[in-house]
Amino acid sequence: MRRIQIYDTTLRDGAQAEGISFSLQDKLLLTERLDGMGFDYIEGGYPGSNEKDFQYFQRVGQLDLRRAKVCAFGMTRRAGAKVGKDRGLKMLLDCGASVITLVGKASAFQTAEVLRIDRRENLAMISESIGLLVEAGREVIFDAEHFFDGWKHEPDYAFEAALAAAEAGAKLIVLCDTNGGTMPEQIARITAAAVDRLPVPVGIHCHNDCELAVANTLAAVDAGAIQVHGTINGFGERCGNADLISVMANLALKRQGYEVLDSEQTAHLTELSRFVYEMVNMNFRTHQPFVGKSAFAHKGGMHVSGVARNTASYEHINPKLVGNERRVLLSELSGHANIKALTSRLSIPPDGKLMDDILAKVVSMESAGYQFEAADGSFDLLVRKCTGTFRPHFERLSYHVNVSTAVDGKIVTEATVKIRVGGSIRHEVAEGDGPVNALDAAMRKVLNGYFPSLEKLHLVDYKVRIINSEAATAAGTRVVIESQDEDDVWGTVGVSENIIEASWIALIDSFEYKLCKDEERPPL
Repeated sequence: MRRIQIYDTTLRDGAQAEGISFSLQDKLLLTERLDGMGFDYIEGGYPGSNEKDFQYFQRVGQLDLRRAKVCAFGMTRRAGAKVGKDRGLKMLLDCGASVITLVGKASAFQTAEVLRIDRRENLAMISESIGLLVEAGREVIFDAEHFFDGWKHEPDYAFEAALAAAEAGAKLIVLCDTNGGTMPEQIARITAAAVDRLPVPVGIHCHNDCELAVANTLAAVDAGAIQVHGTINGFGERCGNADLISVMANLALKRQGYEVLDSEQTAHLTELSRFVYEMVNMNFRTHQPFVGKSAFAHKGGMHVSGVARNTASYEHINPKLVGNERRVLLSELSGHANIKALTSRLSIPPDGKLMDDILAKVVSMESAGYQFEAADGSFDLLVRKCTGTFRPHFERLSYHVNVSTAVDGKIVTEATVKIRVGGSIRHEVAEGDGPVNALDAAMRKVLNGYFPSLEKLHLVDYKVRIINSEAATAAGTRVVIESQDEDDVWGTVGVSENIIEASWIALIDSFEYKLCKDEERPPL
């Protein structure tokens, strides 16, 4: 087994993505998480660029890391400057990091057109900077920027730049596809040549501008690279970097002869991916390979039927290997297999007529604008109604929502609800941060006294979709509400030409699903 080192640059390269920013605490938390999974190197930032990154290196030394080496990122000395007086290199030494990743140009074109310096000076900048850091006792990794484009333009100079870094004491040379435009077969050929000619090992750092970063990374590993650079979920500038989630899953589960992370840590890849999405306050990428919510979702009836017989018929791996799960979706494309799979957890007998009735109801409701793919709670209630097992816990009688502007200009939203619970009719009023929040608050005033478990029910997401946009302001609206309690997350859906009514329908389903679920909970 060949050990492939995993080098994460989410905290530096990933932070260059549009809309992403890490706090100091975020950076420390993610460092601990990556170390716990067995990452080899974690690039913490560029201490010469901002105070937060410099503070990170002061704080990270206090963490009890068991495996990962934390790297500081920086650049070679400035052109024409004395290496011992370069401010950037001094900050790299002062930050305390034991490993420093230094970037320098490995392209004659970039040297002439961007740096606008003599090519000999560029080689001197690389050699002198690395020599200074190595002499100070630091482990140095050299990022050969634009290496592949440089090799295609003038291979001898690209090799010269990498060799200068190696001879100055760099432990490893990282070949960078900085512009993300190199094809996999070129990556393989050039990496193999570099591996053959350089006296130190090489790594690979790919950008995703042609959506080939993962493929290019795997090609480089097959050609001899021992270290892969990338980010969690592929975050990065422009189109992003190689997604380490997919890289690690492929190396661990699809490629023979490679070892990554600690034993069995691939089972936590989905958890890691979503942890980072939550940290940067971004929605999960639904169709992300391996870890996306749809990665093992089956919608077509033929697919669901096949998976029911043998999961390998439509799945390339067991989703549990990456910590994900199989999902069966419901739509007008569904067949009996979908209904059977989704109702199996409800202990419903395999009655053909009942399956027909449920499927017909689903098709009818979807033609009216409903979708149950993200509304498992509403589907559960629909099945209970079709089987005659649903007993409503309350009855809505009426509601009213008023939005007004106070004297101070503040928007005030007030909801009034009238609900029958048992033999009593309750009438309550509540204010909220918008119509749905006000309705939710008013319903809780009515129901919490009867159903104390609703205190653990929380609304966590609210989505609105226009169904027939050609109808303009009279268009139908679909509202999906995501709710959670102490041990579950579910979705409910409502459809109406009135957005408040659609929200009200989805809200009632959320409460009813929670109460049905609690009734079936085994006693403690």
